Amino acid sequence: MLHATVTRFAPSPTGLLHLGHAHSALSGWRAAREAGGRFLLRLEDIDPGRCRPEFAEAILDDLHWLGLDWDGPVRRQSAHLGEYRDALAALERRGLLYPCFCTRAAIAREVAASAHAPHGPDGPLYPGTCRRLDPDARAARLARGEPHALRLDMARALAAVPGPLSFDEAGVGRQACDPARFGDAVLARKDAPASYHLCVTHDDALQGVTLVTRGEDLRPATDLHRLLQALQGWPEPAYAHHRLLADSSGRRLAKRHGAPALRALREAGRSPAEVRALAGWPD
Repeated sequence: MLHATVTRFAPSPTGLLHLGHAHSALSGWRAAREAGGRFLLRLEDIDPGRCRPEFAEAILDDLHWLGLDWDGPVRRQSAHLGEYRDALAALERRGLLYPCFCTRAAIAREVAASAHAPHGPDGPLYPGTCRRLDPDARAARLARGEPHALRLDMARALAAVPGPLSFDEAGVGRQACDPARFGDAVLARKDAPASYHLCVTHDDALQGVTLVTRGEDLRPATDLHRLLQALQGWPEPAYAHHRLLADSSGRRLAKRHGAPALRALREAGRSPAEVRALAGWPD
């Protein structure tokens, strides 16, 4: 049986869940359940330097305690690295990727030396140093096994898709996209087999996600995601970007800012219903 709505919650197991995560998880869960659809759980755990098994298990435990259930098995991205390599290879065969040997420090120096370095949603845009490498020099560096990232050649990628891109924002309508503002985005890093941008669009397509519910901080990324979907022939989901929860000072809740963990609220005696209310979803 096909369901009209499929949503997902896709945290990274780099720490304990906090109220902002609870708000996001509940947003997707309620959208699916109210539509008689499916709610999926995915763990975006491909960063070996930051992800921990104990955090992955804590996510499952906290969600169960919060009263959420999900359909089907949990998808762990670390178990599907070959799929992401295949997706990258498909882009590479079309000449849409190039190896980038630049270090962060080298990029920062080049950007600093430019009086008018353009900026995108993630900061200064990559100046295209390795895109301009002589093919023989590039081949020689690859043959020597030099560490490198894989970047999307944005100009070629845009030329490969027909017409302007847009997406459907729930309750708002069609929104225009401008993927070029990301410049030559990294799709695979030296220390990780694929980027968030590639993995999330691949998995949403594979899992049949029809509605992506996520925080408004990820709204700009939708432009790049729509480009990847168009390049790979993946279906286009609708999007619902929700507000971000903030603390008493107005600062958004985040792990790096020490947002109170759900685990701490549990241990302080808060009930699941109270935590759902604190997360903006009262019963």
